[in-house]
Amino acid sequence: MRFLIITGMSGAGKTTALKVLEDIGYFCIDNLPVSLMISFARLIHSPGSDMDKVAVGIDIRNGQALDQLEDTFSQLQHLQIPYEILYLDSSTEVLVQRFKESRRSHPLSQQSRIEESIARERHKIAFLKERADYIVNTSNLLTRQLRAQLEKIFVMDSHFQNLMVTVVSFGYKYGLPADADLVFDVRFLPNPYYVPELKHKTGNDREVQDFLTASGSYGPFLRKLFDLIDFLIPNYIEEGKTSLVIALGCTGGRHRSVTLANALYDHLRGMSGIGVGIEHQDIEKD
Repeated sequence: MRFLIITGMSGAGKTTALKVLEDIGYFCIDNLPVSLMISFARLIHSPGSDMDKVAVGIDIRNGQALDQLEDTFSQLQHLQIPYEILYLDSSTEVLVQRFKESRRSHPLSQQSRIEESIARERHKIAFLKERADYIVNTSNLLTRQLRAQLEKIFVMDSHFQNLMVTVVSFGYKYGLPADADLVFDVRFLPNPYYVPELKHKTGNDREVQDFLTASGSYGPFLRKLFDLIDFLIPNYIEEGKTSLVIALGCTGGRHRSVTLANALYDHLRGMSGIGVGIEHQDIEKD
């Protein structure tokens, strides 16, 4: 039997995760009261139970009962009922944006600002993050990317490292991505914008890619970039980093940065133990 506890920050995607798990055969319960956890675990672990995959959502809505969770975990261990914890996290900036867009109130909001409520929640459930077997940062994940991550862990049983790498292309004329960890300026490369037949194409087009590949600086830079990222990622994992945003910028975010972001994304997809996503932030802008 696989008994999964899903927790994490409000707005980080727990409801979506439960729906994904339900689609792949899990029996799911959201917001199970902590006081019922042991009774429920005994029920599904009994010889007559036909539920072999179960996921329960436990979060800040349990209020003061969360203080009982440490004792609950001890009881589960004493009863020899195995469990796993999936913790969904997201940056404060992204959580604030999600609450404002959905017009939902934070469970701890009352009369305080959203940022203050998020900070209180992060502090109150920090012990769950420390106990987590899997930490997935959804700051830069689309729903389909979250689904792919969960399927990787819970369907394919792939070895999972708690690091999600997002490669972002952007244009300096529109500003740097606010959540970027590593930023590379690729404006040293020749600009396809000034080639009439390439001006209205993007780095997703073969003609632009061939133009840049022919540059004497493109290949050496790409090799050095791959070497640096290959060195950094295992060290980030070892230090417990869960999210890494690598941003590559050119003037308008349509040609050079897109081409290099695609190349880096393809390179990282061959690296085991990490999740990889890509976003072309400014490719549709003039």
